[in-house]
Amino acid sequence: MNRRIIIFTIIAMTIALIGLMGIQIYWIQSASAIKEANFRRSVNEAMVKVVQKVERMERNKALLINQYERMLNLNPHLPYDSVLTMQEMDSLINLQLNIRGVDIHFEFCIYKPERQEFLMEQSPGFRKDLIEKGNAFILFQSDIYTSPEYLLIYFPREKQFLLTELWGMLLISIILIIVIVYSFTYTIATIFRQKRLSEMKNDFINNMTHEFKTPISTISLACEALSDKDLRGSGEMLDSYLSMIQEENKRLAGLAEKILQTAVIDKGQLKMNKEMIDLHEIIIDVIKNLRIQVEIKDGEIKRRFKATRSKIEGDKLHVTNLVYNLLDNANKYSPRKPLIRLTTENVNNGIVLIIEDNGIGISKNEQKKIFDKLYRVPTGNIHGVRGFGLGLSYVKAIVDEHHGKISVESEANRGSKFRVFLPFVVKE
Repeated sequence: MNRRIIIFTIIAMTIALIGLMGIQIYWIQSASAIKEANFRRSVNEAMVKVVQKVERMERNKALLINQYERMLNLNPHLPYDSVLTMQEMDSLINLQLNIRGVDIHFEFCIYKPERQEFLMEQSPGFRKDLIEKGNAFILFQSDIYTSPEYLLIYFPREKQFLLTELWGMLLISIILIIVIVYSFTYTIATIFRQKRLSEMKNDFINNMTHEFKTPISTISLACEALSDKDLRGSGEMLDSYLSMIQEENKRLAGLAEKILQTAVIDKGQLKMNKEMIDLHEIIIDVIKNLRIQVEIKDGEIKRRFKATRSKIEGDKLHVTNLVYNLLDNANKYSPRKPLIRLTTENVNNGIVLIIEDNGIGISKNEQKKIFDKLYRVPTGNIHGVRGFGLGLSYVKAIVDEHHGKISVESEANRGSKFRVFLPFVVKE
């Protein structure tokens, strides 16, 4: 996929995501403002009814009291505690609020600002909140001879109440935002993963073509030489051509087998013929096969068997391939005079194989990808390193099948160290 198209798609999706989240937040804020306005209106309506009820009760009570005595007290209306008790006032407010769907804890008082006097109060501890944050409703507005008195009401849990009212909408909005963000992230990751797989596939095809082309060309040239009577030469020459064809044919078979093994692993059809095998013997055999290739580059393989118990349960063929691939990589990615150290040691329930080299190393970013199928570490100025990018993914699959672990420690231009743990007994 074109890089510009990917960038454009990401920008477009980002803008769309921000827009959707902005709209969602806007609707939540609007819904919250509407809920708060409805709450205020309901409270105002309820408290107006309460004020009217208190005034009506006071007038009815006043008819039973001598008007002359009221004038002597210089108070045009009766004391509140003579009209109704604290509990009655609380019940009256609670009733009016519940009628309008406001079921929430409240604090109230009757306050006279002129004398800063609390004529009736529910809880002394809320005086400051009632004065600063409470809703005020004037009592006996028709009385023009006395300073005003206010019924104050305060809701300590108002915000929690409004959030509870919006909980369903908030929950749905949060879920939708999480789904959108996850879908966006997943889509972007998929685009990059597909792009990387496409690049790896192209590299694989190029490498495979090159790997197969070389032995095919060699076999073709050998066949032409054998078909030409003048080029056949002696029996030694004929044996040389036949040996060349045989070796290249084995190479072709090995390449095909490596690709087929990867396909089998992907399908989950990898079969293990587990038996008791000696890891040290396998390592010795692999070193014999690879020693010439290392010595051609003026290199050396040093082995150190510290493990006193080397027999494990495993598939001999696949474990041999595992060791071969790791040693072969250590040789291929060491530009000159490879120095490969191979160590074994026993740990709890198993054996650890450590393979160190002095090669080009692997950067921290690349270490996360080296066990991915078809992935090949960039070799920089080192050319001619062949392969399909299947070796380490195959090694990882074999280690997993044996219920082991593999890790790598490396730095660019400072070599690599692979640690492979294989248990003595594979527990199914």
